[in-house]
Amino acid sequence: MKPGGAAQRRETRRIMVGGVAVGGGAPVSVQTMTKTDTRNVRATLAQIREIELEGCDIVRVAVPDADAAAALRAIRAGTKMALVADIHFDHRLALQALDAGVDGLRINPGNIGSTSRVREIVKAASGRRVPIRIGVNSGSLEKDIAARYGGPVPEALVQSALRHVRILEDAGYREIKISVKASDVRATIAAYRMLADMVEYPLHLGVTEAGTLLAGSVRSAAALGALLSDGIGDTIRISLTAPPPLEVRAGLELLRAFGLRKPGASVISCPTCGRTEVDVAGLAERVERELEKHYRENPEAPRPVVAVMGCQVNGPGEARHADIAVAGGRGKFALYVRGRMRRVVPENAALEAIVEQVRMWRA
Repeated sequence: MKPGGAAQRRETRRIMVGGVAVGGGAPVSVQTMTKTDTRNVRATLAQIREIELEGCDIVRVAVPDADAAAALRAIRAGTKMALVADIHFDHRLALQALDAGVDGLRINPGNIGSTSRVREIVKAASGRRVPIRIGVNSGSLEKDIAARYGGPVPEALVQSALRHVRILEDAGYREIKISVKASDVRATIAAYRMLADMVEYPLHLGVTEAGTLLAGSVRSAAALGALLSDGIGDTIRISLTAPPPLEVRAGLELLRAFGLRKPGASVISCPTCGRTEVDVAGLAERVERELEKHYRENPEAPRPVVAVMGCQVNGPGEARHADIAVAGGRGKFALYVRGRMRRVVPENAALEAIVEQVRMWRA
């Protein structure tokens, strides 16, 4: 086992999604998908900038019609992020997206149509070696495969993926990544484990329709955590019924938990109770966000452990074990540095005091 708990990474073929390497030993990348109307270029670019600030590597946009495809040219011109077009039903939208300069395509085997249409996409993608993700979902499996296996069981998801791998390979194309997502955690794990033993292509991990922020994060962590522990997975998306920045944060935290990304802000906080007379949750979240911004701008900066504690019962003791800490009282916090109480600050000045100490920190 490697430090952080993950097994030796599975060896895969490397592809390039714009400037982001996927597979072949490259760092596991984090993806999300915009939730704006792609035809609204301004709103879509604003959301892309927001997720870029959170540390996202690859962004996918929905392309439901020709107007959305036409907007891709302006979106491409407005961002340097690796940009993937999500295509369903109409293969001509994939051709338009390629012409607009996207860095990748996601096509759904269950609805993209005939082999001849896929070959047409391959021909257009091959000039720039634009990767194509074969995105199999349990909710949109081909009818004949679903009938053969009695539904979207892991074997059915894998067979769907392999069918379309063969189509791309027969067309001489190997710039491929694959996903086999189910909404059921155990089915997702089984499908990816099965597929990992059968192909050399990089795998995009995710649980489809995972759910709301809490439920979806737990389900995704359960499935993706098991797979990452096996060394499976080259790029991930935590799919949530929540804003895209939260998907990115959840994905980064999951990778950090396995030692697959550099540590972020090291913030611990108490769960709070009836003794609490300050906004611990709000302060801890603001500290985390400010420090994440600091580390993105200064990736080699030291990362002291910061504790945000709510009261005088455990707060002072825990604060002494952290590098930088605050322990709350009524409308104020005691600030500790290297275990020593330095001063008391008003609640509304606590964030600034903590960030100042972090910026000044010397290991």
